[in-house]
Amino acid sequence: SRQETYENEVFGGISFDIIDLNSLEETYEALRTFQILGIERKPDLTATACRSISETVGSSSSTAKDLFYALKANSIAECKIDKKASKGIISRLNAAVSGASSLLDFYYSVGGLVLIKDQSSEADVHLADAEGVFRSVKIYLGRLRPTISVELVVDVAFSQSDGRWRYSSNNPESSAFAAGIALETLAGIVSLASSEIDQSLISTLKNDIIKLFDSIEKYDDGALYFDDKLVDGHEYQGPLSTTSSVLRGLTAFAAVTAENLNLPGDKMLGLAKFFLGICVPGDAKDFFNQIDSLALFVNLFSYLLYAFCLSERVSIPLILSFPSTVLSLTRKDSLKVGVSTVLGSEVPSLTVKLVGAFSSGSKDASLVESQELNFDKTSGLHILNDLPKSIDVGSYTFVFEVVLHEPEHEEVYFMGSQTKVPISVTGLIKVENSEIAVLDSDLGSIESQKKLDLAGKNAISLSANHLQKLRLSFQLTTPHGRSFKPHQAFLKLRHESKVEHIFVVGNSGKQFEIVLNFLGLVEKFFYLSGKYDMELTIGDAAMENSLLVAIGHIELDLPEAPEKAPRPPSQPVDPYSRYGPKAEITHIFRAPEKRPPQELSLAFLGLTILPLLGFLIGLLRLGVNLKNFPTKPVPATFAVLFHVGIGAVLLLYVFFWVKLDLFQTLKLLGFLGVFLVFVGHRILSHLAAASAKLKSA
Repeated sequence: SRQETYENEVFGGISFDIIDLNSLEETYEALRTFQILGIERKPDLTATACRSISETVGSSSSTAKDLFYALKANSIAECKIDKKASKGIISRLNAAVSGASSLLDFYYSVGGLVLIKDQSSEADVHLADAEGVFRSVKIYLGRLRPTISVELVVDVAFSQSDGRWRYSSNNPESSAFAAGIALETLAGIVSLASSEIDQSLISTLKNDIIKLFDSIEKYDDGALYFDDKLVDGHEYQGPLSTTSSVLRGLTAFAAVTAENLNLPGDKMLGLAKFFLGICVPGDAKDFFNQIDSLALFVNLFSYLLYAFCLSERVSIPLILSFPSTVLSLTRKDSLKVGVSTVLGSEVPSLTVKLVGAFSSGSKDASLVESQELNFDKTSGLHILNDLPKSIDVGSYTFVFEVVLHEPEHEEVYFMGSQTKVPISVTGLIKVENSEIAVLDSDLGSIESQKKLDLAGKNAISLSANHLQKLRLSFQLTTPHGRSFKPHQAFLKLRHESKVEHIFVVGNSGKQFEIVLNFLGLVEKFFYLSGKYDMELTIGDAAMENSLLVAIGHIELDLPEAPEKAPRPPSQPVDPYSRYGPKAEITHIFRAPEKRPPQELSLAFLGLTILPLLGFLIGLLRLGVNLKNFPTKPVPATFAVLFHVGIGAVLLLYVFFWVKLDLFQTLKLLGFLGVFLVFVGHRILSHLAAASAKLKSA
């Protein structure tokens, strides 16, 4: 079920598209994630990965890092690498080991040799001086043996006294992330050794691992993790990457050594809780680190590693899970507990016991006696159907204990001594004996009193002066009849001017009561007489029927305010009125001028047309003709265009009068003017030339 959750929810939000991956490192992480989750890879994705792997192993410019991640991706993609390429890779990685000067140089070169050894049974891969390389990586200042080859010794120690490691001799800062890389590297050296490594080196490294666990950090829920100080932002990896690195290093190193690492089971359980507590990873890298680390706890390799290689036989953590940590007394909810490994695989037969229950923040004795939960085979959950009568509405800390049925399972699984889980119990709270009264200030006698129905509607109307008091009282009881104290119990009075006053309702056992002495509150009320609306608030996280109820109103008659009395604070401006939509602005233009009668306007139009008629009549009287109109095609064309241009200018004047403004008219007139000058010059030049020929003839 956990695997389905990751596939459907988390994995659905993080894309692993190998075609778009930027490096072989990302390719390997995507392939490894698919492998762990059991998701079938598409053929085109595998083909793309194999193409990138082949290009990398076949290139002479590929670095040890490139080869390392190419071989890692190939361990899952299972692409074919020919023997010639394999021999070349082995030769280049051996040379890289000899020339390594930093921890990462050793990590990539040694890791690459281990990978090619695992992938090719025919390849003869080993380190001639594995112990010398081991010493050159794992070395303390002042502990060098005289038999160590000078060429294989790093001048400054990578390993530090606190179990952390440095990346290089030039970097003074130690890192838990580097410690995980170092453990993987040293595990690779041991697996490549042609002869047994000096056990004193293994023992020294074992002590370093124990020291590294001394620096582990802890969350409040018991989750444990490794982290580094943020010294260099480029090298800082964060808790998830750092913890994953350490876990991979421990897994790899424990697989190649028979030494007992003596890792405490409770710390391994805390690490498992850390990875399980990450609900939604930040990106694909975090998702890979989480999934890969969880797989190390529960797969066959992890079982053999912790159950046999470490000889502690207490290494697979069992995790308690709860479908709900909020139980309702109203619905009679059952307490349900699930037990599984970190990735949800089957667990052996066992019993879950509720050994204690304590009120939050209380140091009193347990409220319950030890009792077993019933196992439901259908759901696979351990269930307590009826909560003990001592458990009422409130917050508690339940203490659980897991008991394995078979003694031999205690050598394989680890649960820890006891598990504490916060549980919230909710229910309907009874509100009884609710009443409100106006009291006489001197005698305390009741002036007027009315019952309240806080579960329904109220419209109470009261009146009082500054010499009287207001009393509000009610009782709160739990479903089991005990007193209940909510987180919030407020009485609010709101004046007509929107000035509000809030008072806390105190309690004594089941009884809640507040008495307002108006004589002492006149200044707080700013001497404002008038109508005050009353509102009661009762709320709590465990209260299923929290209240926010309007009680009614009270008319207060307060004395006049003296000159130096405090004034009511100005009320905050309603944001909607300030930033909301504004009223539409209606523009009022100047009323149009009075115009002459239509008949007069038409008569004036006729008078303006008369000159045009006179012009036409004059042309006819003068005997205008077209005898000098050019007959040749080109001059005739320019003549036609010239007259058309003049007509266009006259038409433009008409449009100016009807539609266009002055700027539009001048723009168009400028274009027409240039056109007229050009065609007019051509036609007039032709006419002048023709006239000159006639005179000369």
